[in-house]
Amino acid sequence: MADETRLDFASVQAVITASGVNAHGAELHGVLTGLICAGFSFDDHDYMAMINDLFNNGEGLPKDLKDVVKQMFGEVWQDLLDESYRFQLLLPDDDETIVERGHALGVWVQGFNLGFGLQQKNNPVLSDDVKEVLTDFAEIANLSDDVEEDEETEQAYYEIAEYARMSALLCFSELGTPPSETEDPQQPKTLH
Repeated sequence: MADETRLDFASVQAVITASGVNAHGAELHGVLTGLICAGFSFDDHDYMAMINDLFNNGEGLPKDLKDVVKQMFGEVWQDLLDESYRFQLLLPDDDETIVERGHALGVWVQGFNLGFGLQQKNNPVLSDDVKEVLTDFAEIANLSDDVEEDEETEQAYYEIAEYARMSALLCFSELGTPPSETEDPQQPKTLH
């Protein structure tokens, strides 16, 4: 049974659109995931300033979108820490066209690489596996949106999305900094 309080792509994108911020829900999720997978600390509140800079020219986000970003940050942490590998990319549902889903996957990996780079800019030492993920993500981000609506394209989309999901988990396992026992990723700290 799906958790009704969890974010989904359509609701996130609706809040972004209503806020007038020029952003894509998958990219926002990718940036937060990249930050966290590159070692961003759970108790570090700077992620909101980074999001403001990246998506709203340094201006504070509207309250509804700020609340979504906070919830998303907490959910990404929860899902990455979940031992049953619950983590999923925030992408459009299967009833959207393959073009829309493929585009969202491309901006998700772009966002991941951006968030990862922001966190790892002062740490050039990465394992070969993580370097390969970042290179692969850059290639995925450059895939053409000009695709056929067929079974082969659907299969390729699912395989690439699963590769991206497992690669994020790999990066988190190597570089992530899990919260201490006193911090609860289900309860993101309030930012003022």
